[in-house]
Amino acid sequence: MTAKRLRIIALLAISTVFLLAWAFPILWSVLNSLKTDSDVLAYPPKLVFAPTLEAYRDVLFGSGSILPNLLSSVIISVGTTIVTMLMAVPAAYALARLRFRGKKFAGFYVLATQMLPPVGIIIPYFLVLRNIGWIDTYQGIILIYLSFSLPFAIWLLVSYFEDIPFEMEEAAYLDGASRLKTLWRIIIPQVRGGIAVTIVFVFLNAWNEFLFAVVLSGNTVRPVTVAMFNFVSVEQTLWAKLAAVSVLAMLPVVVLGVVAQKHIVKGLTVGAVKGGGRR
Repeated sequence: MTAKRLRIIALLAISTVFLLAWAFPILWSVLNSLKTDSDVLAYPPKLVFAPTLEAYRDVLFGSGSILPNLLSSVIISVGTTIVTMLMAVPAAYALARLRFRGKKFAGFYVLATQMLPPVGIIIPYFLVLRNIGWIDTYQGIILIYLSFSLPFAIWLLVSYFEDIPFEMEEAAYLDGASRLKTLWRIIIPQVRGGIAVTIVFVFLNAWNEFLFAVVLSGNTVRPVTVAMFNFVSVEQTLWAKLAAVSVLAMLPVVVLGVVAQKHIVKGLTVGAVKGGGRR
C-alpha cells in the first residue's frame, strides 16, 4: 500500500470520526424523540423500535405544553433582531465611512465587547433589571440581549460598508443628495446581502441563548431553551419529551440555516477575514 493511499485512508478515518461526533447529538435527539420512555431507558439500547409521536403530542398539547415558551422565544428573538438592526446599521455606517474623534476607540470597544465572558457581567445585569422591575419581562431580556448582539452586528456590518467605493457616495453628494438620503438610497441597497446575513446571525444568537435567559426569565417570560429543564428533575428525567423539545427548538434554526446557507457562509468568511471598526 502506497503512502498516498495510507494518507487518504487516514484522512477519511479522521473525517468520519469528526462527522460522527458532530451528528451524534442530533441523531440521538431525533431517535429518542420517536421512542417511548421505556424504549429510551432500555438496556442495551434499542436500535429497532416502533416509532411514536407520543412525546411530541405531550410537549405540544399536554399539560406541560411548550407552545407559550416557543412564542416567548419568537418574541424575544424577533424583538432583539429588530432593535439591534435599527441601531447597528447607522453605527456600522459611521464606523466604516465617517471620520470623527474617538473612532478608533469606538471600534476597539465594539471588538472588545465580543471578548467579555457573559458569566462575568450577568450579576450586574440582574441587579439593574431587578431595581427597575424588568426581571421576567420581554423588554428586560431584549435589552440585555442587545449588549452582545449589537456589538456583533456592528462588527459584521462594518466589513460590508467598507467594501463600497467612496466614489459612489461622492457622486450622490454631487447630485445634491443629503447624507441620510445617500445612506438610504445608495449605501443600504449595496449592503443588503450583509444586512440579511447579520439578521440571520442575530436571530440565531437570540434564539439559542441560554445563560442570560435562565437567570433573567421567570414564569411569565420563559424561552424554550430554559423550558427544556421542565422535563428534568431530581427524581427523573423524561428523556423522550426532552428530546422532542430539543428537536422542536432546533427546527427554526435548521430551516433558517438551510434557507440562508449561502449568505451565512459569505458572512462568516467576510467577517472573519476583515474584522470591523479598525479604520
